[in-house]
Amino acid sequence: MCPLETALQQPQFLLLVGVPVASALLLVQCLRWHCPRRLLRPCWKPDSHGEPVPPSLPPPEFEVPGQGAPATLPEMAAFYQELHTPTQGQTVTRQLMHKLLVFLAREVDHRGGCLLLQDMGISLVIPPGAVAVGRQERVSLILVWDLSDAPPLSQAQGLVSPVVACGPHGASFLKPCSLTFKHCAQQPGHACTYSSNTPLLDAKTWRPLGRPGAHTFLDECRIQLSHFSLYTCVLEAPVGQAARKWLQLAVFCSPLAPGQTHLQLRVYFLNNTPCALQWAVTNEQPHGGRLRGPCQLFDFTGARGDQCLKLKYISEGWENVDDSSCQLVPHLHIWHGKCPFRSFCFRRKAANENEDCLALTNEIIVTMHTFQDGLETKYMEILRFQASEEESWATPPPVSQLPLCNRLPPELFEQLRMLLEPNSISGNDWRRLASHLGLCGMKIRFLSCQRSPAAAILELFEEQNGSLQELHSLMTSMERLDCASVIQSYLNMMPRSSPAVAHSPSRENQELELDEKL
Repeated sequence: MCPLETALQQPQFLLLVGVPVASALLLVQCLRWHCPRRLLRPCWKPDSHGEPVPPSLPPPEFEVPGQGAPATLPEMAAFYQELHTPTQGQTVTRQLMHKLLVFLAREVDHRGGCLLLQDMGISLVIPPGAVAVGRQERVSLILVWDLSDAPPLSQAQGLVSPVVACGPHGASFLKPCSLTFKHCAQQPGHACTYSSNTPLLDAKTWRPLGRPGAHTFLDECRIQLSHFSLYTCVLEAPVGQAARKWLQLAVFCSPLAPGQTHLQLRVYFLNNTPCALQWAVTNEQPHGGRLRGPCQLFDFTGARGDQCLKLKYISEGWENVDDSSCQLVPHLHIWHGKCPFRSFCFRRKAANENEDCLALTNEIIVTMHTFQDGLETKYMEILRFQASEEESWATPPPVSQLPLCNRLPPELFEQLRMLLEPNSISGNDWRRLASHLGLCGMKIRFLSCQRSPAAAILELFEEQNGSLQELHSLMTSMERLDCASVIQSYLNMMPRSSPAVAHSPSRENQELELDEKL
């Protein structure tokens, strides 16, 4: 072959090989621009590292979804479409794109509206006039049960609230909307709200929304939104001050059945927020685990002490299967809000080991102590558990079947809380209201341990779908004319036909009633 022919064939070879390679590289770059910048991580699930659980009694956990390829554009479009499709007033819990989400969506017009996640303590209020007359906007409120979406935290920072998303991302209205969710910081002034101005499937860029305490009150965050995005609350104590938050200790187990040889108790260390407890309830449902007794409050400090859980007593006829009677939970697992739990497994003793105790094994009594390492003498919580074969465990109704509850206007709620909170010598305070709502003495004593018993009672009234007129009558019968006057002043500003004045039991009108009140 002559040199001239060789010179002519080299450009042809480069064209045949180089053009396809360049096209492939360009296609890969385009896909990187349009697809999520990271693989989605598994759902928020309890930390179970180091728990000595028998193989026959595995700890209840959500299965970790397989890590597949990055989401395609049609998959992302379907994800957002499902989140923004009206849910007919129902709160939906579903796993989408490897994320466990609790969400509610509806259409809102110029009259405004309210979205309330059932039993989660999270609400979004669209005020009247926020949407132009003649238009309808779809809005959604989303609780993200996926810790991979939370802000990256240092050892000094603690997560004290859920991650909440308002959708569609970037939406803005003619008037500011109000987002409210619970936090568990002991000092509201130490809690700082964070925002990530990113879509739910993108990598998050969290930034402080303002100075600490700017949007936090006694036990909740209230944010006026100029546009929709992601929000959460982080505890950041000033230098030289102790950072503390409230935990709720929840004990779960399955019913004790006749002939049952083993029983497993699980103690969850949860942020003291409604959605954290509901996550544990949801996590236990597939395995038959149910909440045993009321949750107990625990004062958890940012000092780097791991949480200890010690088994102190087991009733006769039972024995501890685990090798150790003491288990530890790493400090950061609790401080960063990972909802860890620890479990103990017990079994009945064989008849030939203890004949006298055979008749007593139809019930079990357990006492446990829990405290932060090094702080046992300063603060310790005693957990007691008792169950018998004769007890009946009623199955609670599914959350999806519960109707929406009425919600008191925030200003009126706060006024009533301040009036009912101080303890009266005669007991004519929040305790009298609790009695009128059907609470027994034990439940009232439990509520007295809450940070705001009056707020808890008012929230219970909301869940019972009471109207403002009914609350006014209650206050009048209690001779709390100061509270009745506050309610009457609010009623005087509302039309006579308003559902806040006369509560209607119709399911189809409940959503409109909630909007009219707000």
